[in-house]
Amino acid sequence: MTVHFIGAGPGAADLITLRGLNLIRAAPVVLYAGSLVPDAIIAEASPSARVLDTAPLHLDQIIEEIKSADGLGHDVARVHSGDPSIYGAVAEQMRRLKQLGIDFDVTPGVSAYAAAAAELKIELTLPDVSQTVILTRTSVRSSSMPDGEDLAKLGASGATLAIHLSVNNLAKVVRDLTPHYGPDGPVIIAYRVGWPDQQFIHGTLATIRDKVKASGITRTALILVGAVLDPSGFDDSRLYAADHHHVLRPRP
Repeated sequence: MTVHFIGAGPGAADLITLRGLNLIRAAPVVLYAGSLVPDAIIAEASPSARVLDTAPLHLDQIIEEIKSADGLGHDVARVHSGDPSIYGAVAEQMRRLKQLGIDFDVTPGVSAYAAAAAELKIELTLPDVSQTVILTRTSVRSSSMPDGEDLAKLGASGATLAIHLSVNNLAKVVRDLTPHYGPDGPVIIAYRVGWPDQQFIHGTLATIRDKVKASGITRTALILVGAVLDPSGFDDSRLYAADHHHVLRPRP
């Protein structure tokens, strides 16, 4: 018996990996994360499978479901949104499974920041603009941030920021980042990326709060900040430069 942690992607049902989809189709038990996972993905489960929305359940109840499946020798497809490695709340489940001696594996998924960049048709790293992407969040009702990872300190790098779970904390985001990116620093709010009602709000650190307030968005949104969102100019990458030679493109 194996528990398969599966990243379902950000919202579009066809962004799940083939591996993840096949595991869902084959699993006798499918546990999924409520409204965060598209119905079309869960509909791929076998008609005979036990399919359960875990949104109303706490950790102990989820583990009890897995233990019951283990007792029957049934594999479990544990379906999360996005990619399990980022804000997936899977580490505590894995810890319990290790303690119980229950085998598990992980299938990655498309994260919201990657899906947002694809929808926006942008690259989050540009030569001489930003070569670093920082994935972070702020503290609201969720877990506190560790010492040294406060947003102002991260913003001092000038890197491209993908700030999760923080649209309700936008005032703090603006306050902490304006000294480093300037009031004209580009910002994009990516709401429900990949879903039919996805929305992108473009602005600056000076204007974004009013725009978000007018939109009524209060959750399920990613905040992107950085010069790559609206570059005034950047150099071509050296990768395809005519005078750049490497093992697959040797000197003539």
